[in-house]
Amino acid sequence: METNSSKLNLVREHIKSYKDFPKQGIVFRDIFSVLLNNQSFKALCDLVIDHIKKLDKKFDAVVGLESRGFLLGPLVALEFSLPFVPIRKKGKLPGPVTSVAYSLEYSTDVFEMQRDSLKEGQTVLIIDDLLATGGSLKASCDLLSSLKIEVAECLVIMELNDLRGRDNVPAPVYSMVQF
Repeated sequence: METNSSKLNLVREHIKSYKDFPKQGIVFRDIFSVLLNNQSFKALCDLVIDHIKKLDKKFDAVVGLESRGFLLGPLVALEFSLPFVPIRKKGKLPGPVTSVAYSLEYSTDVFEMQRDSLKEGQTVLIIDDLLATGGSLKASCDLLSSLKIEVAECLVIMELNDLRGRDNVPAPVYSMVQF
């Protein structure tokens, strides 16, 4: 039987790094390389589910951030019999949306969520692949807060500690692998 420590090592071993992508000076940490190997992908899913089962706070929905939050978010939602709610880039969702602009480490963008996907007073778990400067997680928390929705936790697979992104996120953050 694999321990969580050995599962985490397996995941860490399969994360590839690409220098100078998408631009000079950036080291891109690629979660897709973990998904290429069935064992590391299964280990990642197990670790995420195990962590969530230990959370003290309950939540009403799983929110995934475009686009890599869409990889694990629906799996978590199914596991816990909860709805999955996407937060997407501007212009990708039909119907009435709520928007928030934000800055990333190398660009700016706008996130949107369909207004009728969550109700005031609900609590959510946010899932994404990477925490760098905290721009997209902060924007997501701000968007949800504007709709009076509480964020129980932001769960990320990887965190770039030197950028101190968690300092910008107004909700608890859990990261599995730190660089």
